[in-house]
Amino acid sequence: MKLTGAEIVIECLKEQGVDTVFGYPGGTILNVYDELYKHQDEIRHVLTSHEQGAAHAADGYARATGKVGVCMATSGPGATNLVTGIATAYMDSIPVVAITANVNLPALGKDSFQEVDIAGVVMPITKHSYIVKDVNQLADTLRKAFLIAKSERPGPVLVDITKDVTANTCEYKPVKKEEICPPKTYSEADINRAADLICEAKKPFFYVGGGIILSEASAELRELVDRVHAPVCDTLMGKGGFDGRDPLYTGMIGMHGTKASNLGVQECDLLISLGVRFSDRVVGNAQKFAPNAKILHIDVDAAEIDKNIKTTASVVGDLKDILQKLNTLIPKKRHEEWVAHVMDLKERYPLNYPKETLTCPYIIEELDRVTNGEAVITTDVGQHQMWASQYYRYSEPRTFLSSGGLGTMGYGLGACIGAKVGRPEKICVNIAGDGCFRMNMNELATASRYNIPIIQVIINNHVLGMVRQWQTLFYDKRYSQTVLNDRVDFVKVAEGLGCKAIRITKKEEVAPALEEAVKAGVPVVLDCIIAEDDKVFPMVSPGSSISEVFDAEDLQKNTQN
Repeated sequence: MKLTGAEIVIECLKEQGVDTVFGYPGGTILNVYDELYKHQDEIRHVLTSHEQGAAHAADGYARATGKVGVCMATSGPGATNLVTGIATAYMDSIPVVAITANVNLPALGKDSFQEVDIAGVVMPITKHSYIVKDVNQLADTLRKAFLIAKSERPGPVLVDITKDVTANTCEYKPVKKEEICPPKTYSEADINRAADLICEAKKPFFYVGGGIILSEASAELRELVDRVHAPVCDTLMGKGGFDGRDPLYTGMIGMHGTKASNLGVQECDLLISLGVRFSDRVVGNAQKFAPNAKILHIDVDAAEIDKNIKTTASVVGDLKDILQKLNTLIPKKRHEEWVAHVMDLKERYPLNYPKETLTCPYIIEELDRVTNGEAVITTDVGQHQMWASQYYRYSEPRTFLSSGGLGTMGYGLGACIGAKVGRPEKICVNIAGDGCFRMNMNELATASRYNIPIIQVIINNHVLGMVRQWQTLFYDKRYSQTVLNDRVDFVKVAEGLGCKAIRITKKEEVAPALEEAVKAGVPVVLDCIIAEDDKVFPMVSPGSSISEVFDAEDLQKNTQN
């Protein structure tokens, strides 16, 4: 059958099982939006307030559901407004397909109105980018885009389509969606070497990253941990990959990781590293990282092996597949003395915060209690992000969504909308600092337009909290451009954008407000006023060994000395 390019776009989306698209229309993509209008009973379109919000919503949808997220924008500024969201997805290996339109083919390269080489712009921050100039190539290009986005190490793909291609016609033949086979690049010798290292270890420690979640390998990890009997730490991206309530769980590792995780990893003799990239925020001083340990690194991306930390052995391939094989090779073991030692560290150095006043950790602990730890939590970036990773206990994968690699302020609200659209049965909460919230708070209008009942928690300390913390500790309290103590009233802003809003200033107001927000059935904003100098602890100074982790008590002792 003969279809226009715009019709082919819609048919390909249906082929791929796409039920939701986030976007913002404009001149060059009008033909596609006209077709979306005709198929609105099959594909839901969520009109965001800004294209960046659409990219973050597609990202949040993908993280929460495991499907490919889809966003759309017009040419020029519409397309470039997607860039930060695309880069965010790229850094965290999130499968997103961004569809943009460009000027007509004869106008390309002539500085036409709203013309940008968006395929060239995003080349460094996508797995692949295309510009389609021939309608006969459109269907195959879109199919490749979805396959690339989801296969091996996932990531974003951009497809730019000239406007005349969306109007031109060609023969279209529907095809069945191509199934993705897990990559297998390892050998049996690799698997056997990994099994031998695990069996020989006397003090093993699991280090779990986002790859566990992306490969849907949580059950296999659970079995392997039970077999090996070893403590487990995770990265920001790995939250929920292993049950945060499990006795063997020691918390996050790295700059704001727990003392038990950081000190335990420094003492272990085998670090079993699963779906991780040894980020600088995890390893600190790479020369001093896990000095007593052999490093076993299992990852889907061969480029990550030996990139940041030299490994003893590695297995490259799909984590789920590899862990299934390891579970058949490793007999049940017990490391009673080692586990008892790490659990002692966990008991001696618990997370702690001031209990007298309203603080973010208290709010998050109450949120954990009210939601029974079953909500999907999105965050922006900064102190609140670290507190959300420390004090909410994630027991399931795909329940903590945060910009880990790029550290994108303004990410969380769009991502929360995408998560709620993808998983409407879940309570979805975005936790943001007041600085982050200002960046994309216009997406509250999106939530109210569609009555998407998300909960927006603003941790409002009237400063850029994490930057101020660094200024306090490392810049002699020179608070250059980090004070936000102005006349902005977030309750009025939220109400003006069509949402319910509650201000919280005392501890006793937290639980009733959260309970009201959960039951409201409408988007709710909680403006939580905390002190400007609350700090995230524990902490490792930049460039230091993670064994030099310190907390508020250590800092006070050092100051007195």
